[in-house]
Amino acid sequence: MVDYCAFGWILAAVLGLAIALSFFVSPRRNRRGGADSTPRSEGVISSSATNGECRSVDGDADVIIVGAGVAGSALAHTLGKDGRLVHVIERDLTEPDRIVGELLQPGGYLKLIELGLQDCVEEIDAQKVYGYALFKDGKNTQLSYPLEKFQSDVSGRSFHNGRFIQRMREKAASLPNVRLEQGTVTSLLEEKGTIKGVQYKSKNGEEKTAYAPLTIVCDGCFSNLRRSLCKPMVDVPSCFVGLVLENCQLPFANHGHVVLGDPSPILFYPISSTEIRCLVDVPGQKVPSISNGEMEKYLKTIVAPQVPPQIHDAFIAAIDKGNIRTMPNRSMPAAPQPTPGALLMGDAFNMRHPLTGGGMTVALSDIVVLRNLLKPLKDLNDAPTLCKYLGSFYTLRKPVASTINTLAGALYKVFCASPDQARKEMRQACFDYLSLGGIFSNGPVSLLSGLNPRPLSLVLHFFAVAIYGVGRLLLPFPSPKGIWIGARLVYSASRIIFPIIKAEGVRQMFFPATVPAYYRSPPVLKTIA
Repeated sequence: MVDYCAFGWILAAVLGLAIALSFFVSPRRNRRGGADSTPRSEGVISSSATNGECRSVDGDADVIIVGAGVAGSALAHTLGKDGRLVHVIERDLTEPDRIVGELLQPGGYLKLIELGLQDCVEEIDAQKVYGYALFKDGKNTQLSYPLEKFQSDVSGRSFHNGRFIQRMREKAASLPNVRLEQGTVTSLLEEKGTIKGVQYKSKNGEEKTAYAPLTIVCDGCFSNLRRSLCKPMVDVPSCFVGLVLENCQLPFANHGHVVLGDPSPILFYPISSTEIRCLVDVPGQKVPSISNGEMEKYLKTIVAPQVPPQIHDAFIAAIDKGNIRTMPNRSMPAAPQPTPGALLMGDAFNMRHPLTGGGMTVALSDIVVLRNLLKPLKDLNDAPTLCKYLGSFYTLRKPVASTINTLAGALYKVFCASPDQARKEMRQACFDYLSLGGIFSNGPVSLLSGLNPRPLSLVLHFFAVAIYGVGRLLLPFPSPKGIWIGARLVYSASRIIFPIIKAEGVRQMFFPATVPAYYRSPPVLKTIA
């Protein structure tokens, strides 16, 4: 088995490199920038009363941030700490109550430390997470994060999403130059192709306008402003059904649990010292009705028999309690239209399937990239020049974002049950490959955790799994049926990962150093002396 795996690795490496090189073409689209080349869409209104000045009705701001979720709050604190005057407008400043955004990978926690926000996971009963446990057909395997080279405090964190967000809002609002305001942004204000600020309704329903040289839209997955700043291609592959299990213990303490169920994965992870979050993935955009009892029946007859026995009774009790929540799982590749005076971030800009819990890691990584780009700039008033300079943001974010996005999409498709024999073999090969341990589990888990965001490593591991599956079919002696299924397995693997890579942008993902924007320097006249 060890010799075969080594051989598989060699084949996978050659195949992965060939694939990457074959895709080395010009960028998949001409990104349009400038005042005349970016068409305006809904959510944007013309403003002609500013006379070219950036001002706020209630005082000047350097940056307006729309939304105070994970991305918006962290960004507000980061830019405020750098001395920027920040005006944050959030639709609802009460504590959110969501069933996702509850697991922060170790790579995301490292970014939290880099931004000085690590204390936001304190005093909210957050739980440390050290890896995952996979369950399939009565078997299980434990996958630990490769944390040996890091300080003892570094791990994943799981928590109530609302508590985490409130802590970050408090941290941002503690800075004297950051202002948080409750209000609903209805449109972006545009003048001659440049975004000058926003129009919004205050908490009291009063129509207001706010102006700043840079407006950053972080209004989440249901953004009503993103069409003004990008070309959204939103896909909804499935929905999550959320439950909270109480007073029970997971089979593997401080680990996320993934059941490779039928028809799709079931997730369990702690969100406090007494609560376990359960997320049942339901393929498609429709879920059984909660009101007429179809959901309860589905969970008890289809899902419950697949739940690990240690938490089966708690699962049934959670169903009987009745607090069942649903949420669509959205994915959307980043497709920016660089617009002077504005920028998209967070789920408003880029989404991936939440199976791998990578969303917050991508958002925090993006904030680090943006902070480093903005830090040397004295002011932000030259919008066209700033827009051109920030074009490098879209390339510099790619290693982390594309690795996590691609892994999330590919892993979800592999983990879903399928009647196709080749897909069944791929799913089993993935489970067995990860069960081998050593580099076979550490490599993929380091990608998933955000600790090693290398796209080429992802491709190599993905095809190593495929080659491993083919080898299982051909040993000890090849048969026509085995060869046929093996060929279809490789074909299926290619059909899973290549479209995701293409959507992410092959050149930016694998060869970012060949993109001119990668080398852009800060505008000379706007840097600190």
